[in-house]
Formats: sequence, structure tokens, C-alpha cells
Amino acid sequence: MEAAPVSRSYSVHANPSVEDLSVPDDVIPGHPLGVKPSGNALLATQNLRDAIGIFNMLPDELISMLLEHLDGAGLLSVGRTCKAFYAFTRAEDLWKALFVGSPPVSFTWNGTWRSTYLKIPPSEVCILDCSSLYSDALHRPFHCAHIALEPYVNNIPARNQIARLPDLSFEEFNEKWSDTPFILTEPVKQWPAYKTWSVEMLLAEYGEAVFRAEAVDWHFYNYVEYMKNNSDESPLYLFDRAFVSKMGLKVGQDPEATYWPPPCFGEDLFSVLGKDRPDRQWLIIGPERSGSTFHKDPNATSAWNAVIRGSKYWIMFPSSSKLPPPPGVFVSDDQSEVTSPLSIAEWLFGFHAEARRTPGCIEGICGEGEILHVPSGWWHLVVNTEPAIAITQNFIPRAHLGSALDFLSNKADQISGFRKDVQNPYERFVAQMRESHPELLEQAQSELERKAEGKKRKWDEIVHGKTEQDAEGAEGGFSFGFGDDGSDVEVP
Repeated sequence: MEAAPVSRSYSVHANPSVEDLSVPDDVIPGHPLGVKPSGNALLATQNLRDAIGIFNMLPDELISMLLEHLDGAGLLSVGRTCKAFYAFTRAEDLWKALFVGSPPVSFTWNGTWRSTYLKIPPSEVCILDCSSLYSDALHRPFHCAHIALEPYVNNIPARNQIARLPDLSFEEFNEKWSDTPFILTEPVKQWPAYKTWSVEMLLAEYGEAVFRAEAVDWHFYNYVEYMKNNSDESPLYLFDRAFVSKMGLKVGQDPEATYWPPPCFGEDLFSVLGKDRPDRQWLIIGPERSGSTFHKDPNATSAWNAVIRGSKYWIMFPSSSKLPPPPGVFVSDDQSEVTSPLSIAEWLFGFHAEARRTPGCIEGICGEGEILHVPSGWWHLVVNTEPAIAITQNFIPRAHLGSALDFLSNKADQISGFRKDVQNPYERFVAQMRESHPELLEQAQSELERKAEGKKRKWDEIVHGKTEQDAEGAEGGFSFGFGDDGSDVEVP
């Protein structure tokens, strides 16, 4: 059972999503409505849930699912019936869904999704005391939104540490480092963006610009208001693919460039597609706790992620048929669907300790002015340990050309980032590679053929117990075997 929350009275609060909350940093504050975890009901003399009538038969999760079908007026009506339903209808995810489903042209962020949707100024928000309500479904999101990150992102075991290097040459990267995550500490510090960018500077220059933040398109000034005043379990993450044009930036080799890829990441074979290439570069801005749950980068590309302000914690796992996905992550047979805890905090809370003990796990903090390499196919979760600004870019290095060709050819339903009018991305890419880099294309295709032949031979060994050569002159008959126990070759 969790410790009882700090006792407080509630009436009108300037920011109803957070208490004042002059408590130590390592103590999670009490829920703003006083809601407690379900276990506390075992010793309670009163439970507000008793007032909801026949609905008391339903689990909390089902009640929350039913409320998802109501509009704002419906939620307000249900919330007026009793304190228990008042608490259920105050769940932020309900109001976030309503806001995102029909976003207004202009709005003022009022500290919570509910207050913003209903246009209630913080000073006019009333909070009812629901301290006799016991619900994990209501308490856990608040709990996850306030757990301290420090125990999870610090004290990284030496064996798990991501390699840190000052810089790498193009030759060093391709010879030794293209399959390995690492952090470079020096190249980003030469960028004009590193020297001048801050949230305040970007707000002054681009406050009226509209950027993509997950499922919404907001003026940057709206996002900054949200970024500085929210208590979401999974804070909205600004992740915009068109920031270069929106901000009028020059990048790459231009003498007035705002940033450029370090030399070791300079080759990107997707560039042979010119204007038909898929999305490749994003501006990323977010508050502490914002980030991305476990995923692999699209189209079997590699990536670099440069932190301009703030810092990010990364935890990563190699992708292999020999290894399962990260703890808490479940993948469909064709790897098209990934299921994991809904929030980063929930994953940290439930699976981080196991992940640290899992073979292949590596972790690290990418700090201000540093850049991290994500090799093709690696699982990674990233979370901001403080408000952060970053730029990321996907690319195909020559070492992973075969992986990209295999993905584009055999997983056409999972290809992403191309314009809708770009037909047959695989065929276009092969044609352009044949024209621009025929030697690299031939090497990659030969590599894929060798792998395919190896899988075919292994399949023959498993089914027939012998290779074709071994079978010559042998007596006929069917046999079935699994090969030697030490084999780790994937069966197609």
C-alpha cells in the first residue's frame, strides 16, 4: 500500500493540476482531488464509490471507457451527479481527446486540458474534496506524472554506458561505429543553433509560427504556455518535420547554415531520391518527462539526435532474431505493431530495473551540445530530463544499405514518410542507386542474396536433416530435425 498523500484542503487553486506542493522532490504529492490508491479502501470507513448506484458493479477502467463516448456537456452533467463521478469526469485524458478532436483556431492554455477546453481561467477553477475515493485508474496517471526521474536515469552500470567520443571521421564511422550507438561531444558546439537557440529566443522569433505537436498544430506561443504549465503523464511533444521551411533556415553545406550533420554522418544514400525522398529531419521541443516510448526508426534508417538545450536520457537495445524485444514491449509477428505501456513513466516504473539487467541494454545521458547515433534497427526509448530543444535526422549509411533495401522490398506496408504521389519507393530507390552508386548497390544486393541463401540452406537442414550435398548418394526417406542446439539462425 502506498503512503497516504499529504493532507490538504481544496477550494480554488491557481493551477488545479498541481498542488503547492512544498514537499521534498522525492515525495510524490497528493492527488489534487484527494483520490487515493485502491488499496487504501481496505481500511476506509467511507467510499464515495458507493454513491454511483448500479455503476458500482463496473471496474474503474470500464467506467472510464464509457465516459470516453461523451461530449463536454455530457461529462459536465455526469460530473454533477456525485463526487465520485465528478472525479472520474475530471480525468485529463477525456478532455485532451475532446480538445484534440476539435481543436479551436485560437485558445489560451489554462493549465489543464479541461480548463482549456471549457475556457475556465485558473483563478475560477473549483476543486472538490474527493479524498474518500479510492481508484488506481484515477490515481496512477497522477502518480506516474510525478515520479522522480533521477533514480531511473542516474547510476548507470558501467557495462551499460553508451560510448562517448569527441568526434569521428567518415572513415572511422564506416569502418567501426556504424552498428554501435555512441555520443559525440564536440561537433554540435560549432553550430550557430547551439550558440543562439533557446526557448525564449525561438519564442521571440517564431512565436506565431505553427508547429506540429503530436496530434495538434499549435502556434509556438501556445506550445510554450503548455510546456511551462502542465502536469500530463505523457506531455505533448513538439515534433515538426517541416521546421526548416517554416523557420526559413539554411542547413548543410551553405555558409550561412544554422546546423549541419557532423562529417561522420555526412553520407545519406536516400539523398539519391532528391525531392522524392521520405521525411528525414525534425525539430523536437518538449518539457521534462516528454519523449518517445520504445520504437525503431522508420524504413530501417539510422539517425542522429543533437541536443541544443537541455538533456535526454536514452535506453537502447539491439534488434536481433536472437534476442526478444525490450522488457515490457510486445511485437506482432510481422513487426508492424508494437505494444508497450502507454507512458514512459509507466514503463520506467514497471520495467526499468529488469531492462537494466537484460543483455544488450545500453544507456546514457545526451547533454547540451552533444549528439547521439542510433544505428538502424535499434530499439530506443528517450525522455527529456529537463526542458529540451533538439534536432534529429534520419539517414542511410552505406553499412545499412542492405537493411534499407530489404525493408523497402519486403515490408512495403510499413514504409512511411514518402509523399502519396511517390509510387514504388523501392523500385525508385534501386534505380537511382544503380545510376549514382552502382558499386554500393551491387555489394548490398549480393549481401542480401547471401543471407537469403543461408536461410534457405538452414531451412533445408531443419526439414530434411541434411544439406543437398550431404544427401547425394544417401538412402531416400523423410527426416525432420532441428539442427544443432547451438544454432541461432532465424527460420524464415
